[in-house]
Amino acid sequence: MTGVEFPLSGSTLVTGPSNTGKTRTTAAALDAWLDREGTDGVVVLDFAPELERDGTILGGRLDRFITVPEAVWLGRIDASAPRAESETADQAVALARENARRAEEQMDALPKNPRAVFVNDATIPFQHEAATVGQLTEYCDRANVAVLNAFDSNELGVDNPVSRTERDALARLRHWADRTVDLS
Repeated sequence: MTGVEFPLSGSTLVTGPSNTGKTRTTAAALDAWLDREGTDGVVVLDFAPELERDGTILGGRLDRFITVPEAVWLGRIDASAPRAESETADQAVALARENARRAEEQMDALPKNPRAVFVNDATIPFQHEAATVGQLTEYCDRANVAVLNAFDSNELGVDNPVSRTERDALARLRHWADRTVDLS
């Protein structure tokens, strides 16, 4: 057994609201993979913003739960939390656009032949209509295992451009993944 509740093969999408253990679950899967298979061909994309709101951290990076070895390819962006950091829909869209741009730079630099891909906060780059989930899923399809996590909740609103685009990205990830682990 891997210590995680799903097989480390194929594609797994871990979903849920804020602070339900999505990042911790992804870190546990990464740790189990590293213990079993080592660092060769491991790719980590960390798109998570970190924002404190009302004394609670929203989002959070994988390195809160695991030290990513230097031999692992790590792509990290300085992400914003568009809905939580904005007062208007236009401000949120602008932050989402910047997240998409930063993530695209990381995805353009990805190693060609991954064995395992772990993605923290997978929908952050796809909260803007200019970004497409297909680039990420096609990359993950090259690997033996892909574990992604994504926010799934109405807690940050539903009737705004960022939420609508994120829901569409989440639906595409659900359709693509071999299995979904719902932590709600």
